[in-house]
Amino acid sequence: MQVIQIHHPMSKTDALQQPVVLAMGFFDGVHRGHQAVLQRAKTIADERGLALAVLTYDHHPALVYEKLSRERNRYITVNQRKMALFEQLGVQIVYQVNFSSQFAALKPQEFVDQYLIGFHAQVVVAGFDHTYGPKDVATMARLPEFAKGRFEIVTVGKAEMQTKKISSSRIRHNLDQGDLQTVNELLGYRYRTVGTVMHGEARGRTLGYPTANVSHDAKYWLPGIGVYVTRLKIGNQWYQAMTSIGRNVTFGDGRPVTVEAYILDFHQAIYGEVVTVEWLYRLRGEVKFDSVEGLVAQLDQDALDTKAYFEAHSLTKLALE
Repeated sequence: MQVIQIHHPMSKTDALQQPVVLAMGFFDGVHRGHQAVLQRAKTIADERGLALAVLTYDHHPALVYEKLSRERNRYITVNQRKMALFEQLGVQIVYQVNFSSQFAALKPQEFVDQYLIGFHAQVVVAGFDHTYGPKDVATMARLPEFAKGRFEIVTVGKAEMQTKKISSSRIRHNLDQGDLQTVNELLGYRYRTVGTVMHGEARGRTLGYPTANVSHDAKYWLPGIGVYVTRLKIGNQWYQAMTSIGRNVTFGDGRPVTVEAYILDFHQAIYGEVVTVEWLYRLRGEVKFDSVEGLVAQLDQDALDTKAYFEAHSLTKLALE
């Protein structure tokens, strides 16, 4: 898969000189709704013998429009993960545009003329609610007006689960709630993050539960505070684990949020390892215990509950990993 970074204004040499089926969207999460768009575009591309390309952006457009955009700078899929999912779905070319104030100022007709035509799109595919400018003007319903017959347009309808639209905002809400079952169903794959194992306070060793302190890029949208059943991938091997996202409130107030994984039946030093965390199920919220003994008793129960989860659930290989 070829990834082409574009800074506005686009030059004629930025785009490949080949006709494409072009799927448009930011695609944070590459969830089931996004997959429907990409799969529709791939089917058309295969039928016509054309390359499948994606037009997407290097950060959320809201960073340009909103003053308070810290939350918008966290993502369900950071860029590397998004690109990997695109490739698994058969995308051959990614045009990743820097979403700047100058780019955002384009009128819909200018966007179509400079970008969609510039990318040699023969067919443009997007979700029903996709916009490419002012929301009341730059709609999929009005795209034919700007296309002027120069390319075909395919609009993919709303994807739903439990009578509600599948959306990135819904997934972010469920992540905040720790509802990983719903998150993973909406995504169509098990949610993953990547981090580096760093030195922590080493308190877990004194409790009989040595943990890997996993430092994550700030751009990840981590699940809400709580204790989770997870898997950790170290090298090429997956390990069962229970992982806490929390402030270790038993040992004081005002502590920073950390991600600490206790890997079942594991006794190796892994500092500096880049590990993948696969989030499966929320066991409980964070609790402030009156004593260390109370905390250890709860950790004993968490370990038993984690083992029981894996005994009851067979984790089959999914189409997207």
